[in-house]
Amino acid sequence: MRRGARVPRAGTAAALLAASLTMSLAAACTSPHRASDDGRAPAPSPTADRSTHPGSVLAVKIDNVPAARPQTGLDSADVVYAEQVEGGLSRLMAVYATHLPETIGPVRSARESDLELLRQFEEPTLAFSGAQSKLLPLIDKAPLRAETPDNASGAFYRGGDKPAPHNLYLRPDRLMPSAPGGSALTTGFRYGDRPPGGTDGTTRTVRYPAARFTFTWSPDRHRYLVAMDGTPALTTDGRRVAASTVVVQYVEMRTSRFHDFLGNGTPYTQTVGSGKAEVLRDGRAYDVTWKRPKATDGTEFTTKGGNPMTFADGQVWVVFAPSP
Repeated sequence: MRRGARVPRAGTAAALLAASLTMSLAAACTSPHRASDDGRAPAPSPTADRSTHPGSVLAVKIDNVPAARPQTGLDSADVVYAEQVEGGLSRLMAVYATHLPETIGPVRSARESDLELLRQFEEPTLAFSGAQSKLLPLIDKAPLRAETPDNASGAFYRGGDKPAPHNLYLRPDRLMPSAPGGSALTTGFRYGDRPPGGTDGTTRTVRYPAARFTFTWSPDRHRYLVAMDGTPALTTDGRRVAASTVVVQYVEMRTSRFHDFLGNGTPYTQTVGSGKAEVLRDGRAYDVTWKRPKATDGTEFTTKGGNPMTFADGQVWVVFAPSP
């Protein structure tokens, strides 16, 4: 079993999808986002009885257009992946292992490249609002536990704070009784003291055609404050979203064979392979290489001197950027 050398933060699967999930996916495949818009929180369903592998992380696809902000529960994630989607916009995948917040969202739809990214975890749970109809058979076959409003209605609800489709939220305790713990984070990340060297890494911006992420070092918080599209990223209680380590990972982006419901091409973010990356921690920047030989492997980051790149303890943001 793969295990990253991770020090968990303070306070801080199941085999095949059930037949009922397969039937519900097939019935709903004509809709790109399969969730009701009635604005009501559904009555609880017996989702607590659904089996969960004890070492499974929870991954949640989170909306990231301005209308979806501020997001809920994002600051509790161990890892936040940022990817480019249709129209040059961005979307997030938040991964939870050491702590499950009360609520997470807004929840949005899955993409093809999510399946490759999640292979590094052992039978993860993926919570999402739906998917393009032709992608659903691949999700059915993937080694993960897929959870949507169709098959776990008691775990999802529509909030009144934002207009649909930016108001679908998840109650994670309806999917899994407790957080699996840091050993479930089989990402390949190494945590430890800051390596020697590096250059000034007090601020970095990653741009997509219609989105951008900026990370600014805060000596007071000893974290990188996150801004999205030029606006500070906040939690729902008004605190700044902040990362201990930021990874700008340069990857190949090609057009997926699947499109959104408007026919727009979806970028496929290839996370298996190797390439360059920049790691920001403690106000320093490190040029490194990354390697992930196969989908079931975590990603290894190596310094120019050939040593493993170590991350600071706490939340990690990985922003996938197109290779130059």
